Amino acid sequence: MQIEELDVDRCAFDVLQLNTPLVESIRETIRAQGPQSFAWFMQQALYHPEHGYYSSGRCEIGRKGDYFTNVSVGPLFGQLLASQFSEIWERLGKVNDFVIVEQGAHDGQFALDVLEFVQNRLPEFFDALRYRILEPFPILEEQQRRRLAAFGDKVKWSDSPEPFTGVHFSNELLDAMPVRLISNGTEKLVGLDGDKFVFVERQVDKAGLNQPALDWMDEIAANLQRGYVILIDYGCTDEDFRRSVQVRARHRNLDSPFEQIGEADITMSVDWESIVDRAQANGLRVAGFTDQHHFLTGIISQFGRGGSPEPPAGDWGQSPLPDSRKAKRELQTLLHPEMLGRAFQVLALAKNLDASALPLAGFKFARERRKR
Repeated sequence: MQIEELDVDRCAFDVLQLNTPLVESIRETIRAQGPQSFAWFMQQALYHPEHGYYSSGRCEIGRKGDYFTNVSVGPLFGQLLASQFSEIWERLGKVNDFVIVEQGAHDGQFALDVLEFVQNRLPEFFDALRYRILEPFPILEEQQRRRLAAFGDKVKWSDSPEPFTGVHFSNELLDAMPVRLISNGTEKLVGLDGDKFVFVERQVDKAGLNQPALDWMDEIAANLQRGYVILIDYGCTDEDFRRSVQVRARHRNLDSPFEQIGEADITMSVDWESIVDRAQANGLRVAGFTDQHHFLTGIISQFGRGGSPEPPAGDWGQSPLPDSRKAKRELQTLLHPEMLGRAFQVLALAKNLDASALPLAGFKFARERRKR
């Protein structure tokens, strides 16, 4: 499953553009106010209160949806992350009211996979655990509530962060945050040629490429009292970062972000260096950075597989790896370099924790993060 990206300099813009209410709303704004930034266009296409791809609940993940993600592969991903969360809980001294904050929870499947595993295999951790979902869209919160109803008050919802001790987790959240398209001092804005959307250019400085993601980092850092932020997404370091858009619908790469507006996913590779810089400016430190293959392999290695029958120190429960064909297929998809193993990277940020401590299990085999 190799990720293909759309080079906006070579987009085919003469595409069929339906006259949906969302499309008409975008056109009306451009006619009235002139060309708009791609960040504004992306915000409308994905998060318009009524018609956005995510906010309307139109987004579908999995075989029958628009794209695959780690969670759609099966429950193993959530089970492995639950084990990593358990180690974090131990490092924080097995505190009561340990909070997992998930953002970008979609239909709640990841939360279900984590909570079921912890409840069945790690009862002491389950007693201390509180699960919080940050969800601004009512239609998605309703789906999550239905899926997680069996856990009662163990799970709560909010539309904005609150102070917490524990871990903030997100899977493919940053790549869907609006970004401006700026390269070599030129910004591409979304304009109109008649009724058709086109890119127009203006000269501008480089500031504010991914301002929503940076503002988000400020907010999370301010509310994390002690613990970790773990981000899983696809992106690049500064050395190979380029302004490239990916547009997908029904597992097909579309030719233009102006095709199927509000019906397709629009994402941008994450600029990890800018996220790290902003996190460090907020008092967080990098506690690990690696690709998903090495991250999950590190977690698995802690269960005594591959040579030692002894379980790891601490109460992590037994290995979540059942000996079934289905589990093996899940693991292959999550780890294989040509599937999801190298496509995604994992960044861990820590606050108010001992910097001299050994890395988390997921970063046991991490390669050194690139420097500027």
